Amino acid sequence: MATRPGLGRGLEALIPTSRAAAQREGLAEVEGARFADLPVSSIQPNPKQPRTVFDEDDMTELVHSIREVGLLQPIVVRELGEDRYELIMGERRWRAHQKAELDTIAAIVRQTTDEDLLRDALLENLHRSQLNPLEEAAAYQQLLEDFGCTHDELSDRIGRSRPQITNTIRLLKLSPDVQRRVAAGVLSAGHARALLSVTSPQVQDRLAQRVVAEGISVRALEEIVRFGEEESTPAARKLSTRPTSPKVAELSSRLSDHFDTRVKVQLGKSKGKISIDFATIDDLERIVGLINPE
Repeated sequence: MATRPGLGRGLEALIPTSRAAAQREGLAEVEGARFADLPVSSIQPNPKQPRTVFDEDDMTELVHSIREVGLLQPIVVRELGEDRYELIMGERRWRAHQKAELDTIAAIVRQTTDEDLLRDALLENLHRSQLNPLEEAAAYQQLLEDFGCTHDELSDRIGRSRPQITNTIRLLKLSPDVQRRVAAGVLSAGHARALLSVTSPQVQDRLAQRVVAEGISVRALEEIVRFGEEESTPAARKLSTRPTSPKVAELSSRLSDHFDTRVKVQLGKSKGKISIDFATIDDLERIVGLINPE
């Protein structure tokens, strides 16, 4: 199925435009829903929208992301009449398109009033679709925000762990330049996750350029992020690190898999230390929950 320039497949890949397209893609057709590029001016906000205040900084960031990366999460509308639509979900994205002075916006036009039907079909198709990591993150985020899904529900329905879902959504926090490279397949999900611990968008961009230009592996990028660009050379690592036993390396790897983040195990002469990386307070709470479920 073809996609529009500047728009990741995202949820577009989840709703085929026809029954034949659904069969070709191996997807479940969504009754009462279709995709369309709609004029921004033909859409009006939902008068029942409970949200009336939109953070200007967040809006500016979204406008920039849409200009640089494209719309990853289509809005959802219902048809009022000829060339007239009303928003159901996605007012921030619609407002951001207006601020970006874009003429059209990708939308799911929904005829059915059964919101659960559309949500369940999207969940089923998400499980079947081959999305790139950024499209997958956008689909997760839309299901969580627009349809009230929980991380646990997503985990159960699509057979992915809750930490995997959480960490995939975190990819949307990367800089627009890094997101473009991930969407294009130039950067892998592993590279993208390694860059999440870098707080500066400028440094993220520079490291992403190095990955592409120098063919840096995920493990090497993790070391660069960990030690810093100057300290990541072989000579610097030789001075700053001690040999690690195979057993310690194995335990470190097992902990990293369990917590779905980088875990460093250091063993000294009289005591050892375990360091666990986390990105946000929510991520820290997730890790604490794994350590102490109660």
